[in-house]
Amino acid sequence: MTHLQAGLSPETLEKAKVELKENPDTLHQDIQEVRDMIITRPDIGFLRTDDAFILRFLRARKFNHFEAFRLLAQYFEYRQQNLDMFKNLKATDPGIKQALKDGFPGVLSNLDRYGRKILVLFAANWDQSRYTFVDILRAILLSLEAMIEDPELQVNGFVLIIDWSNFTFKQASKLTPSMLRLAIEGLQDSFPARFGGIHFVNQPWYIHALYTVIRPFLKDKTRKRIFMHGNNLNSLHQLILPEILPSELGGMLPPYDMGTWARTLLDHAYDEDSDYCPESYTLSVKDLEKDLSPKTMKRSVTAAAVVCDV
Repeated sequence: MTHLQAGLSPETLEKAKVELKENPDTLHQDIQEVRDMIITRPDIGFLRTDDAFILRFLRARKFNHFEAFRLLAQYFEYRQQNLDMFKNLKATDPGIKQALKDGFPGVLSNLDRYGRKILVLFAANWDQSRYTFVDILRAILLSLEAMIEDPELQVNGFVLIIDWSNFTFKQASKLTPSMLRLAIEGLQDSFPARFGGIHFVNQPWYIHALYTVIRPFLKDKTRKRIFMHGNNLNSLHQLILPEILPSELGGMLPPYDMGTWARTLLDHAYDEDSDYCPESYTLSVKDLEKDLSPKTMKRSVTAAAVVCDV
């Protein structure tokens, strides 16, 4: 085992070897081969090229050198193309903070049976008067950046559960194809994370309709990992044990505290008040998010309402 594999349990080391074709004897050579390809893309500013950073891309693409480099290039290209989205990408950014405090994302404390970290999104929590869809996407990307530092999660990956209970048609109407494609490009095509499953529960018909719109942009591998459970939580529990799920998802644990992950990232800044008006947030994709609805149903009261001066 090399120092680059430090922190991996014996079980995860074996998994990396069998599933990802990770070989400690050729690890440095694998990394260098990816690094050598950087010269082929002078149009991209590769801001990080250290061994540990490149390794996470190799793991995300099962040590296929070309695919790992393509993901690395797309990671930085996505950030170059959406510069405003990555300005002040911090938990204390007002929009990100509001999204985090409403559970975008929520992160469960227990791993699933495969060692994957479980992210949960309660869609009805999106208060469109206080933060935008892009703020939610930024909060998710920031959270993944923090979690992907863990080498265990680089190998084992993540699971995403989206609960659409009480998510209204009015809220759904703000999810334009352009915004959803922005999210797909950021998560599927430009981030070194392994998603073992994306689970929809309690989804209404209009979410099915949205899915048909974005389906062409999804890779076959991604499509095969999306599960539509509807109101049948038993099918969810066959894949993720109810012992590690909160009661909202039919689990045996107490209701999920929406501020759990936010407190982890924000620490002492969690309780600091900050006024934020979505309309004042300038972004290159701002034309995607006009006329945000002033009120939506919420399943959490972790943060007070913000009044924006127009």
